[in-house]
Amino acid sequence: MRGLGIRAGRVLRAGSTAVAALAAVGLFLGVLTACSAGGTGARDEGPARTDPVGSAAPKAESSASATSAPKKVNAVRLVKDDPAVSPEVKRDLKPCVGKEYPVDVSYGNLTGNTTNDVVVNVMTCGDAVSIGSYVYRDEGGRYTNVFKAEEPPVYAEIDRGDLVVTKQVYEKGDSVSYPSGEDVLTYRWTSGRFVEKARTHSDYSNAVNGGTPAPSDN
Repeated sequence: MRGLGIRAGRVLRAGSTAVAALAAVGLFLGVLTACSAGGTGARDEGPARTDPVGSAAPKAESSASATSAPKKVNAVRLVKDDPAVSPEVKRDLKPCVGKEYPVDVSYGNLTGNTTNDVVVNVMTCGDAVSIGSYVYRDEGGRYTNVFKAEEPPVYAEIDRGDLVVTKQVYEKGDSVSYPSGEDVLTYRWTSGRFVEKARTHSDYSNAVNGGTPAPSDN
């Protein structure tokens, strides 16, 4: 019986040692697994973040607040009440269908103001030719005309903070649909006014436009 007891004790001790060894191996393997999964361990995580949740939101708001959301205006009333607009343009500014007026309106930052500037193009009903282009700037809650072009056909638009004005060039015999070319003028707001910064001219091909080609010398 004593021999059985000693042998049993050895078995128990051997079993305990084996369990301890297995536990140590398991712990070691666990550490290896954690290290391989995280690369260099806890140091990959870096220091704990102290920024409050949503801290990026105010940055987005501050960048968007440079120019407020577009405030819709009554472009027709703006043009009709503007003393800088010619009587001819005002006379031609009539509804085409029902209460629909032929005006194109764009909003954007052209003058560095905190509110959007307004670009208005007055068109004709029949052939949609722009007969007048205007830029209005909000000055103390009142829109002021800071640019006008009334040499039709002319069209103004906003391009990356610049005012781009396109003027069709007609020569004798050109139809309204087929001008001979166009001038593109780029203006930038400088020292409280629009200053021309660039000008390009393009000549159109009569053959491409459907016009009559110039006679050949041969």
